[in-house]
Amino acid sequence: MYNELVAFIRQLFDTDEFIPLHEPRFWGKEKEYVNDAIESTFVSSVGRYVDKFEEDFANVLGVDKAVACVNGTAALHTALVLADVQRDDEVITQPLTFIATCNAISYQGAHPVFVDVERDTLGLSPNALQEFLSINTELKNDVCVNKTTNRKIKAVVTMHTFGHPCRIDEIAEVCREWNITLIEDAAECLGSDYKGKPLGTFGDIAAFSFNGNKIMTTGGGGVIIAHNPEITKRAKHITTTAKIPHPYEFTHDEIGYNYRMPNLNAALGCAQLEQLEFFLKSKRDLADKYRSYFCDTREIFIDEIEEAKSNFWLNAILLKDRDERDQFLEYINSKGIMVRPIWTLMNKLSMFEDCQTGDLSNSQFLEDRVVNIPSSVRFQ
Repeated sequence: MYNELVAFIRQLFDTDEFIPLHEPRFWGKEKEYVNDAIESTFVSSVGRYVDKFEEDFANVLGVDKAVACVNGTAALHTALVLADVQRDDEVITQPLTFIATCNAISYQGAHPVFVDVERDTLGLSPNALQEFLSINTELKNDVCVNKTTNRKIKAVVTMHTFGHPCRIDEIAEVCREWNITLIEDAAECLGSDYKGKPLGTFGDIAAFSFNGNKIMTTGGGGVIIAHNPEITKRAKHITTTAKIPHPYEFTHDEIGYNYRMPNLNAALGCAQLEQLEFFLKSKRDLADKYRSYFCDTREIFIDEIEEAKSNFWLNAILLKDRDERDQFLEYINSKGIMVRPIWTLMNKLSMFEDCQTGDLSNSQFLEDRVVNIPSSVRFQ
């Protein structure tokens, strides 16, 4: 049924072996830097590569400071702490996201509230957000309060799905109107920008991920950035166990987290960052080839919107319906090519099935139809 597509993907990746969805590429100085970190004996949370990685990453984003941590979920959890999300507060997010988004909210004892996405961006809809807030909330002493639950809505977390920019400027404007902190779950969008501005720099705080399947990896790892230097200063403090600096004494001034990125991981990340420009170029070339192929098929290639530049972390297509999606998944996987569906909607999971939602028609439409196809960086 999809023999031509199987042949096309195998031609793209020039192999008859198993083709993973997205595998890391170590074509630079990874071994050199990691070996150097080992020889220094600073292999844990202290070492020059941690400082270098934070500086290099900040330069990529054009921000003053980046705070490295152990993974993207830790980065997102820290962002919620920095946004003063407390137990029984509410956080608005999208139901079409990876579980880490909602897990991090739950770590704070807060409640996710689900608002629909847009079909073209796969990300949070600014119109749906504005509609939900207008109907269900009110400002009391400059605090957004849910009229149904009487809980404070402390933050909005929007995720740039597969690296595709959502309409983040409009979302930011809605959050300013309602005095809500905007957190960008930037786990998938390093190298993407919208209207000429890097993703991760629109919100008050942003959290990045460098898991093994991301566009670049530190093995595991994450980064927190923020516009306010006091916020990034506190981010560094609480992710390093809230220890007051001292040559030998151990004094801590608040509840902190051992979320520090090890020097070994940072060494790997420094080498990966040096190749980021090539990775991005390769992935756009792959997206161009997929776009051309799918223009003559019944499957629809999910593309970047106007004024957006996606990193095309994971390429995705839209199928006719859920039955066709399931047939596609079974057949292509049976041919040794990894494809996967988009995530199950968060509001369908047992942990979050009682959470408040808006109308989620677009999210359901996409859950039924979206499939990811192989997206690894290739030699051109």
